Amino acid sequence: MSEPPVSTEKAATSSSAQARELLQVDQIEVRYGTIAALKGISFSVREGEIVALLGANGAGKTTTQKTVSGMLRPAKGSITFDGKRIDGIPAHQLIRLGVCHVPEGRHVFPRMTVAENLEMGAFRFKSTDQADLERVYELFPRLKERIKQQAGTLSGGEQQMLAIGRALMGKPRLLLLDEPSMGLAPLIVAQIFEIIREINNSGVTVLVVEQNAAQALSLANRGYVLETGDIVLEGTGQELLADDRIRAAYLGEEIAAS
Repeated sequence: MSEPPVSTEKAATSSSAQARELLQVDQIEVRYGTIAALKGISFSVREGEIVALLGANGAGKTTTQKTVSGMLRPAKGSITFDGKRIDGIPAHQLIRLGVCHVPEGRHVFPRMTVAENLEMGAFRFKSTDQADLERVYELFPRLKERIKQQAGTLSGGEQQMLAIGRALMGKPRLLLLDEPSMGLAPLIVAQIFEIIREINNSGVTVLVVEQNAAQALSLANRGYVLETGDIVLEGTGQELLADDRIRAAYLGEEIAAS
């Protein structure tokens, strides 16, 4: 008798579980003066995964990403990427290892054109890879339409597309996305998340910080929930979507008492 087919979701979960760890964060503490922003958190991201970091404002999500990308240095703990200890390595050197960060607020170069912004994303190489450029324009056709337009004149959604496209020009192995849906219309949000899925399918591992829990967890293989600098919950995307605490706190659902 033939074996029953394995569902796509189960196969993806099994594949994710077998993948090696690309990023390991071990007991990192980050302080702003006397205030502990991260209180010894640990988590991992396996190669090929999308992992979501969730939490309210001030929970430590952005601090976590900035620490991973070299913008902040942990007071304690360690960060390992592809088997190499990277905490303390500055951001511009981490880009050379394939860690690319799209920060909250996009931070495009407003007086430079779309094309010039994308070229800046490839600054670590001697020349712009035309295949990478065409791939960005394939993912974001709107950018190709505005290739000579100054980035500061783009809409919020277009600037987010440009910020992601610029990061892709750096040939990331790990792409850090901080609030990619912030301030965008629902239709644009749906487009952005679908493109994130396509980027991941092309082989890029993704660590995304997002307040839109429903979108993030629907996309993510796994997720972690932060509260005031601590990880309080973790699981697969589907497990967290089904968790009453997540549904009440982040999805606005009222959960009846048992």
